[in-house]
Amino acid sequence: MKYLHTMVRVTDLDRSLKFYCTHLGLENMGRFDIEEGRFTLVFLAPPGQPDAQIELTHNWDPETLGEGRNFGHLAYEVEDIYATCQKLSDAGIVINRPPRDGRMAFVRSPDNVSIELLQAGEPLPAAEPWVSMENTGAW
Repeated sequence: MKYLHTMVRVTDLDRSLKFYCTHLGLENMGRFDIEEGRFTLVFLAPPGQPDAQIELTHNWDPETLGEGRNFGHLAYEVEDIYATCQKLSDAGIVINRPPRDGRMAFVRSPDNVSIELLQAGEPLPAAEPWVSMENTGAW
């Protein structure tokens, strides 16, 4: 058995691509517009890791999605948790669980998919403003 991808349903494809590609840094591995089914699939992966894909599925007809807490979360390792969270925060993305421990943070995608960010290697030394920052919303 081989892992292929995880599918995440999205309501606004452009907004989701901006979040996953521009802000998180994933790369577009391929896009498929399926006119007969009225949906678009976009496959994304971290740079240099084509086997760690997520599939964004966008149905063209409007629909309301729940928060999907039963899904759990996607997790990505980052080189500098503080720099990553600062970049996301500067882009207006809420840091739901700040990296107070220098190791772990959570954010949400535009469709409320929980994204865990984990520091590569050892945790970074505690630093402000993260140490004093409270959780925001659910993560």
